[in-house]
Amino acid sequence: MKYLELYESGELTRRIKAAYARLAACDICPHACGVNRLAGETGLCESGKEVRIASANVHRGEEPPISGTRGSGTIFLSGCTLNCKFCQNFPISQLRNGTDLTVGQLADKMVGLQKKGVHNINFVTPTHFTPQILAALYLAIRKGFRIPIVWNTSGYESLETLELLDGVVDIYLPDMKYCSNEVAVRLSGAKGYTEVNRRALPEMLRQVGHLQCDEDGIAVRGLIVRHLVLPKGQAGSPETLGWIAENLGAETHIALMSQYFPAHAAAQTPGIERRITSEEYAEAVDALEELELENGWVQEEP
Repeated sequence: MKYLELYESGELTRRIKAAYARLAACDICPHACGVNRLAGETGLCESGKEVRIASANVHRGEEPPISGTRGSGTIFLSGCTLNCKFCQNFPISQLRNGTDLTVGQLADKMVGLQKKGVHNINFVTPTHFTPQILAALYLAIRKGFRIPIVWNTSGYESLETLELLDGVVDIYLPDMKYCSNEVAVRLSGAKGYTEVNRRALPEMLRQVGHLQCDEDGIAVRGLIVRHLVLPKGQAGSPETLGWIAENLGAETHIALMSQYFPAHAAAQTPGIERRITSEEYAEAVDALEELELENGWVQEEP
């Protein structure tokens, strides 16, 4: 694991200090709220200095190379850098249900899941807790932590934060949600999402490359891009897939998801108040095939 080299060289310690310093006028995510989280102030993510998690369990429902045969050690972080009106996990992301932990306790969760035999540690919506996760990793390494780290993210990442993760994250699992900033603001409160997302994913690819699996088909390193098809073309699926093919390459692994349903506030939001149709999902699948994006997974039509 490359993070062991960062630990041995002292680079991980330097990054932890740099990351915590940024919490004093927080710019960990692209919202750059500028609040002093070290002093208890909170910005859009409503998170301060302490890390909060909703759960830490063995999860078997991710993409096959992530869940594998023994499951993924999934740690759901509370809060989020987005405010998606259709979030299926809104009690965790929006209401911040969960338990505050010290970084030492988070490290113990990581090591405990490793002892259960999971293939990886899968941090879900982790961005706003990047400093705390780096510190927990340092402590976990001292306790024998040695498995891949998955960064399961909305794709709304600043390049400065991704620099802190270079060599730390083994597998990036980002969303590409939108190709329209107007839609991104209306549905997720994410200013400049398209430009931010399209800068972030090439950097992720530069760091970890395309997906690599071991002889058993278990992911050890690389990029998997998730795209959720939304009703009435709100996600701009053909354009998004075209951008992936042109800028990340046809070998990119894509999880094309059909599972949308109007959760949270979606039922009251024009344009996303219903499930997607089989025709809408088929249009996205057709685009995938026409672009010769052959790596990845499609789901059953709704």
